[in-house]
Amino acid sequence: MTMRVIGMMSGTSADGIDVALVHIAGSPPHISAEFEAHLHVRFAPRVRSAILRIANGAPTTAAEISQLNFLLGEEFARAAIKACKKWRASLSRIDLIGSHGQTIYHQGARSEFIGAHGIASTLQIGEPGVIADRTGVTTIADFRTADIAAGGQGAPLVPFVDYLLYRHAEAGRAALNIGGIANVTAIPAGARAEDVFAFDTGPGNMIVDALVEITTSGRAHFDEDARIAFTGRTIPRLLERLMRDPYLRRRLPKTAGREQFGTDYAGRLLAVGKKLRGRPADVIRTATVFTSLSIADAFQRFVVPRARIDELIVAGGGAQNPLIMAQLAAALPTMKIVPAEEFGVPPGAKEAFAFAVLAYEAYHGRTNSLPSATGARHAAILGKLLRPSPPQHS
Repeated sequence: MTMRVIGMMSGTSADGIDVALVHIAGSPPHISAEFEAHLHVRFAPRVRSAILRIANGAPTTAAEISQLNFLLGEEFARAAIKACKKWRASLSRIDLIGSHGQTIYHQGARSEFIGAHGIASTLQIGEPGVIADRTGVTTIADFRTADIAAGGQGAPLVPFVDYLLYRHAEAGRAALNIGGIANVTAIPAGARAEDVFAFDTGPGNMIVDALVEITTSGRAHFDEDARIAFTGRTIPRLLERLMRDPYLRRRLPKTAGREQFGTDYAGRLLAVGKKLRGRPADVIRTATVFTSLSIADAFQRFVVPRARIDELIVAGGGAQNPLIMAQLAAALPTMKIVPAEEFGVPPGAKEAFAFAVLAYEAYHGRTNSLPSATGARHAAILGKLLRPSPPQHS
C-alpha cells in the first residue's frame, strides 16, 4: 500500500523548516519513493536567534531548552499544516510525518563525563507530541538516539536513503550534501548495503553563513550566488592554516557540527584574516574556497582509495553557490557532477525527503540505519513513534 508521508528537517543553519511530501510503497530493496512537493518555511528572526544562541553553546537553563522544545513543536506543526494548505492536500490524507527536529547539540565521539567513560549524546528539539496533536497525524521523530545507543555516532543518517536512491550496478556514485556541514555517501558500483560508507567532510555553508551574518550585522544570512566572495581575494596563508585543521585528517567514522565550525570558529577566522590584512570579503572568499577544498581533500583521503566514483550527485544549499561548485569541478575532474534534481528531488528538499523515507521504514518496524556509515555495532530502528490522541466525542 502506498503511503503519503511528510518529511520535515531544520538543518544547522536554522533558517527554517523544509517540508517534503513523498509517496512511498514497498520495502527494501524494492522500495518506491516518489517526491511530490516541497515547501521551505522560514523561522521568525527571534526564533532563529534563540536556536543559534543555544546551539552555539551560550549559557542557558533547562527551562529555556524545555520551552524552546515545545515552541519548535508548534513551529513544525504549523509548517506541516501550511504546506498541506499550499499543496491542497488534506491532512486527513497524510499517513505519517517524519520530523528530524532541530539539532542543538551533537557529540558523536565518546568522551568522559562526570567520571563516566565513553559518553556520546545528541539532542534534537521540536516536540513531536505537539506535532502529532496539532496535525492529527502519527509522527516519528528523534532519529539519532538509537544509533548512538548502538555505539554509532548518530550521523550521518541520510546514507540509508542515498543507497536506496542511487545504487547502480555499473557506476560508482557519491551523494554529496552541502548544508551547514558537508557530508558524503560513497556507493561503489554494485554495492551491497555493507559496502556503503559515509561521513561528514567538514564545513559546508556554516562558516561562510556565520561570517556573512557577523560582517553584515545580521542584514544578510548567507552569501547569495557567492556575490560577496567574488568581490574578495583568497588569502593564501589563511587558507593553508584552514587546510591544516585536525578534523580533516581524523579517521572514519566521523561527524562534525557547530562544536567544531560554529560562530566562535568564524570569529577567530575574522581575527586572523584581519591580522593578515584581509578585508571581510577576502575572509569570506577564503572560507568558501576552504569549503570546496576540504570536500575535495576528504575525497582524496577517504573515498578514492576505497571506491571508484564516476558520478558526484550534489544537493543542499551549497549546491547553489557557483564558487563552491566551480572549485569542486576543478578539484575532482574525473567525476561527473550531477545535480540531485536530475534524480527527481530538488536539492533543498533532499534531507526532508530522506526523513520521510526513514520514518516510513521505522513505522514498518524495519531497521533504517547503515552501521557502515555511523560506526554502530548493529543496524537499528531509528525514530520514536507518537500517535495523536483519538478525537473526543461529546
